[in-house]
Amino acid sequence: MKLKEILKPALILCVICLLATAALAGTNLLTADTIAQQKVITEQESRKQVLPNADSFEESDGYAIGKAGSDVAGYVFVTSAKGYGGDVQVMTGINAEGQVTGVVILEQNETPGLGANAEKESFRDQFKQATPENGFTVTKSTAKDGEISAMTGATITTTAVTNAVNDAIAQYNEIKEGA
Repeated sequence: MKLKEILKPALILCVICLLATAALAGTNLLTADTIAQQKVITEQESRKQVLPNADSFEESDGYAIGKAGSDVAGYVFVTSAKGYGGDVQVMTGINAEGQVTGVVILEQNETPGLGANAEKESFRDQFKQATPENGFTVTKSTAKDGEISAMTGATITTTAVTNAVNDAIAQYNEIKEGA
């Protein structure tokens, strides 16, 4: 083989790769601000969903304080735990009386049809109860107070979401003890 026969296709391939890389980088630059704005909007909507009694939210040290007028309505925490497909990021709202008022899955890469069912309201609503002193536990049977029924075929995901909510409860307890 001649050197020219090898170099010509290699150079063409390099030029194609450079053009594709430049196009991707340009697209990323053009959409970065829009993606960041959308993330902020989604976070604000999620806060209102997990703590519906709050009119406004104040950023604090790693959490948000929900206010109803000038009174503290509760707190919103973003926590994560290791699931089957990676980290599961969860937003949890806890009112001033220590009741979990809502749970939203912000990010997850769980198996569709199994672990991804953690986003379903029927699963998330199990957490809407008074915060147990030692956190929630996962059970494979019918859940009682302080227990969460595992999703069929997705016990790891159920445990991940429960651990993330339990981390939020631990943060809430630290805030209440410090008050």
